[in-house]
Amino acid sequence: MYTSIYPEKTPELIEQLAGTPEMQRLADVGMHCGCEYAGTHLYKQARGPYSRLTHSIGVAGIVWKHTGDLKQAAAGLLHDIATPVFAHTIDFMNDDHMTQESTEDKTRAVIENSEPILSLLNKYDISAADVSDYHKYPIADNDTPMLSADRLDYTLGNAHIIYHISQSEIKRVFDDLTVEKNETGAPELCFRHHGTAKEFAEMALRNSYLYVSDVDRFSMQCLADIMREALDSGVIAPGDLYSTEGVVISKLTNSRELSGAWGEYTKIVTVAASSERLTDRYCVKVDAKRRYIDPLALVKGEVKRVSELYSGVKTQIEAFLNMDYSEWLYMPGLLR
Repeated sequence: MYTSIYPEKTPELIEQLAGTPEMQRLADVGMHCGCEYAGTHLYKQARGPYSRLTHSIGVAGIVWKHTGDLKQAAAGLLHDIATPVFAHTIDFMNDDHMTQESTEDKTRAVIENSEPILSLLNKYDISAADVSDYHKYPIADNDTPMLSADRLDYTLGNAHIIYHISQSEIKRVFDDLTVEKNETGAPELCFRHHGTAKEFAEMALRNSYLYVSDVDRFSMQCLADIMREALDSGVIAPGDLYSTEGVVISKLTNSRELSGAWGEYTKIVTVAASSERLTDRYCVKVDAKRRYIDPLALVKGEVKRVSELYSGVKTQIEAFLNMDYSEWLYMPGLLR
């Protein structure tokens, strides 16, 4: 059952919850928000699919390893249970891509409407309220730029799957982690060695640049517009957003109205930028949610942010945060 790249033994409850239909749906909901279906080189060269199920199991394993708390681990596992197909692309469709909160509000409802999940939780005297909001558990989730289990998993997961960093290297970074109190007094994942923390921070920045790249932002907005059109035209129903990506893609490819648009979407390899909007082709301006991690490291018994320890990392973070997204993006040849 445990398919993370850094396998940790998890409690029986976590494995049982991961096997429920609501969680198994996430095996066909990807971590890359539909961009993996476009033609972008990085995704085509990936080691394999990276599903929300794999990610969720990874988060649960990290939380369990560092807290030993069943409620927190279960909350980590269930945090993406309400994720729609193409994930944050639906936030783009909902005009909420800068906060990415519109797809989180159904988590408790999904849990409370699942008899298998409630039955399992009841055996351990855990309520739906205990596991419906992982934000209240700081090891599971916290505010940027702190390091949480959620950010740790997708950073290391992408390092392995997208950037082909070996599992042994991933494990070396992972094994350097402990938990310390941060500057606010809250528990936070912390590296024992500042060199490893620096390595991880730069790994995370590589991820950050991928998420805000022109081709990713363009692809997500393009797919969001296709999905909005699919809903408006009845090609898919609102409930299909909470099915699987295979189901939705099948409906798009079999649609007279949208099969062409989906086909063009899968051909997106690179995009071009313009200072002015081009009216003869599909052209969008897309701002970016700037996500980065400035992890803690132990230095002579004290905890410090990597940006305090390495001026080069601080400079890289500042450069990332100051990126300009004011240009219009288009794909040559895409006239839709």
